[in-house]
Formats: sequence, C-alpha cells, structure tokens
Amino acid sequence: MKDWTDLDEKSITWKAPPGEPGEPDATLFRLRARMVSEGSTEEPLCVGDDLWLKIKVYARGGENKVHAHPNQDHAFIVLHGQARFFDMSGETRDLGVHEGIMLPAGRHYKFGSVGDEPLVVLRAGAVKAGQNVDLRSEDGGPAVPRRTRGQIFISDDVEYRDDYYE
Repeated sequence: MKDWTDLDEKSITWKAPPGEPGEPDATLFRLRARMVSEGSTEEPLCVGDDLWLKIKVYARGGENKVHAHPNQDHAFIVLHGQARFFDMSGETRDLGVHEGIMLPAGRHYKFGSVGDEPLVVLRAGAVKAGQNVDLRSEDGGPAVPRRTRGQIFISDDVEYRDDYYE
C-alpha cells in the first residue's frame, strides 16, 4: 500500500520497468478531496491520452448551464451528498452515494447539489478516437474547449473545511 505522506497528493507515477522500451508509466491515485463550505473545486486524479478522471467538490450548485460535450463520453459517480441531473426539457434524475450516470457524446445536461452536504463526484471522461480536445457547447452555441483535462479549478469564492472526503 502506498504511504500518502502529502495530505493533498492525489496521484503518483508508477514508472515502467527499466529496460522495457515502449512500456508506458502508470498512475496510482486516490479518491480524496478537501471538503468545502463555499465554492467548488475540480482536480485531476489521472490523465491519459483518451481517458481522464477528476474529483469534483461543490458546496452547493454544480454545472448550472445546460451543455453537451460533442466528442466525449463521460460519467459521474456520486461519492458524497446527492446530485440532481437535468436534461434539456427540464426532466430530472436524482442520484445518491454510489450511484452514477453515463452521458454519451452529445447528450445535453446540467446538474447541481441537493441537500445540506457538499457534493463530491468522480468524473470520468473519454474523447472519441483521434479527438484529443474536450469540447463543450452551451445553450446551442459553438463547441469550444473549456478547461484542459489536467487543469485544476478552484472557484474564486472557495472556503475549505477542515475535513476531507476519503
């Protein structure tokens, strides 16, 4: 078992064996995130060429604009709290801990936290073959890059609590 000495460390590289040309490195990661009383955070756990995982924490709210990712299949798994997902027509589905949703490329949605506890979700994304850029289209507008897959996001209004999701 890995000794995670840095409390905020999300992942480490597991180097390929020496003398194995072409053998890629692997990434070890853990599902741990600082809880928030205000704002939101989004941190990558591991990023590959075609697949990436992020852990996201929301004090309230969520992804509040209906949007789609035209070239990315992605999924959300609720780790803590509750989420409400909306489609384009306003129909909703509520998800609790250990429940998830898979959104195929082009599916429009938004979501938000419901309840009194912060929402913590694991997000997995995979772009279609040969399309390395994650695109996002809001309100029927053009598809544009939003954030890079490996980018950390911390909202301007974030206030951290003293505890962690783990």
